[in-house]
Amino acid sequence: MYAIVKTGGKQYRVERGQRLLIERLAAEEGADVALEPILYRSEEAVFDKAGLERVKVTAKVIAHVRGEKLRVFKFKPKRGYKRRTGHRQDLTQIEVTEISAGRAKAAAAPRADAVGKADAAPQAETAAKPAVKAKAAAKPAAKAKPAPKAKAAPAKAKEKDDDGS
Repeated sequence: MYAIVKTGGKQYRVERGQRLLIERLAAEEGADVALEPILYRSEEAVFDKAGLERVKVTAKVIAHVRGEKLRVFKFKPKRGYKRRTGHRQDLTQIEVTEISAGRAKAAAAPRADAVGKADAAPQAETAAKPAVKAKAAAKPAAKAKPAPKAKAAPAKAKEKDDDGS
């Protein structure tokens, strides 16, 4: 059983008990974090939105570390331009503690509160629609732009006769 999760703009294939380095998370050491699954695989593959809502991937933050130093060197020949800078990425080390997929819940009878609210919402929408139409009717009609004038064809130049007149 494994899952593919998305965090920090990257995707990782994770299994239970796996440790990995990801982009820095705003969580304290020892805290549990929920990761966003984009695929779950056990006996069946789950990658639809409804199925992924039931999938839960949690991980424990082990430590906040910094990545390996990268050297960036800029050079332009024949100009004497040289620049050397470095970069160390902030990372978080996590351990995946749980990957679980909840079962589909049985359809329960709708509560009276939910039915009442569901009926009230369409009535509110229909009441708002005439007000919008009234506002549209109150506005004056936009003036139509006049059609652009057609350009006159250039006048033909007089042809000179052989005798120059």
